[in-house]
Amino acid sequence: MSNPKGVTVPQDRWFEDYVPGTVHDLGSVVVDEQEVIAFARQFDPQPFHLDKERAKKSAFGGLIASGWHTASMVMRLIVDHYLSEISSEGSPGIDELRWLRPVHPGDQLSVRVTILDARRSRSRPERGIVRSQIETLNQDGEIVMHLTSTIFIRCRNHEDAD
Repeated sequence: MSNPKGVTVPQDRWFEDYVPGTVHDLGSVVVDEQEVIAFARQFDPQPFHLDKERAKKSAFGGLIASGWHTASMVMRLIVDHYLSEISSEGSPGIDELRWLRPVHPGDQLSVRVTILDARRSRSRPERGIVRSQIETLNQDGEIVMHLTSTIFIRCRNHEDAD
């Protein structure tokens, strides 16, 4: 994936660079029909993810991406444009994951991350704990998925920790 103008690039980002209130735009991805079907075939084989004709008769009126596929596409943008290769140390999990609208093949999804809070770990002062709100929007600006995530990020100057 390229780094279009206005998209956050995470080079050399440490805990100290994750400032509460900061908003990061992570770029976009277009949902591909064949990828929707392939993902569903392997991981979420429900008819409205697999079969266009059966999906037309569903409550969605057509083929839709699995919510887990949507989350996976978002994760790729997070890795490429938000997490830092030099300081990312994993995550204890996510909270409040919600799929608010169906995602269709051809939709263009963009991701916006807002840092909610950041603090040093008491038990591991060489790293910080960052909590973020992650919103996924379609081409019409509608939020299709949101979640709150916590990540561990290595501190630049962990010797200064109390």
